[in-house]
Amino acid sequence: MAKVSRRFAKARETVDRLRSYTLDETISLVKASATAKFDETVEVALNLGVDPKRSDQVVRGTCVLPHGTGRKTRVLVFARGEKAEEARSAGADGIGDEETIEKIKGGWLDFEVVISTPEMMKTLGAVARILGPRGLMPNPKTGTVTTEVGQAVREAKAGKISFRVDKTGVLHVPVGKASFGADALRENIMVFMEKVMQLKPSAAKGKYVIGMSVSSTMGPGVRVDMSDLRTVIR
Repeated sequence: MAKVSRRFAKARETVDRLRSYTLDETISLVKASATAKFDETVEVALNLGVDPKRSDQVVRGTCVLPHGTGRKTRVLVFARGEKAEEARSAGADGIGDEETIEKIKGGWLDFEVVISTPEMMKTLGAVARILGPRGLMPNPKTGTVTTEVGQAVREAKAGKISFRVDKTGVLHVPVGKASFGADALRENIMVFMEKVMQLKPSAAKGKYVIGMSVSSTMGPGVRVDMSDLRTVIR
């Protein structure tokens, strides 16, 4: 059995693992257990009743959190000419070209989001095997392959998150920082939940949302009483 830090053990004592809490109680417990020396990320783990092995049940999408994620997002844009200037004006941290592709091949990955115009996707094909497994390859479904690069950059900077259900049917998403106010975390979570409900696959039968827990980077997971989210879960 892996050793548990004294701080984590103490935080875990405040959470009854056999109980589910209201969302407000959950947020309060998560914030109280985030006692690390850095501003911990608050993450939601949402268990869905889908079969990710079936392509028609893969839940994937994007969502702009109203209060952002609390972290600085470095955005790399592959575009030329006017579109490159549009991306720079919107706050892009870098404009990619063939030289950038070689840097990526060499291991450079100093960015969290990659956006590309359709015409530049052929260039990015050379590093698809590097970016793909890391969730960084631009995709039309997440709005990162677009001619509206300025808007895409602004959304990424404002707290746009991308998510995809994993092989066990769970979505893991950051919804803010422990330093956020409780109301801000709650609003971010509710907006994310509303988006997930909109993405419910028609092929998914039975219960769609099975359960949810919230945790901070170094804290224990806190289970949410799903009946408290009945205004969103239909």
